[in-house]
Amino acid sequence: MRNDKYDKKFYLVREDVLPEAMKKTIEAKEMLDRGKVDSVWDAVQKVDLSRSAFYKYRDTVFPFHTVVKERLISLFFHLEDRSGTLSHLLSVVASAGCNVLTIHQTIPLQGRANVTLSLNTGDMSMEIDELLTLLRKLEFVEKVEVLGSGA
Repeated sequence: MRNDKYDKKFYLVREDVLPEAMKKTIEAKEMLDRGKVDSVWDAVQKVDLSRSAFYKYRDTVFPFHTVVKERLISLFFHLEDRSGTLSHLLSVVASAGCNVLTIHQTIPLQGRANVTLSLNTGDMSMEIDELLTLLRKLEFVEKVEVLGSGA
């Protein structure tokens, strides 16, 4: 049996399958980290969580962005072929504080094109999941996938 906390296995799990207590623990930790509350007691009160549940999960659940410290990320896009789509996409990425390292775009076929961007996210002004949500909301973006990340 493993006893060392650094010898544990980790899993990447979608938020919608996490128990409510784990989601509330993450929310309470973020409130504490951002200084929105003064104490654990205040945080658990605001998210309607028991202190015992908070202490049970606080060292075991983390948002993806706090575990993955890499600054590089590769994103794959399936875009509608319209004038200015790539320019608009790059504008959104730049406004988030990302530096575009590489761009690969396929020749549009049947009104669709694939684009792969490699980004340096070291100076991002938002979390990666927020950027992905923003990109998915663009009317010409049909699909966004994270291909990989690295140091």
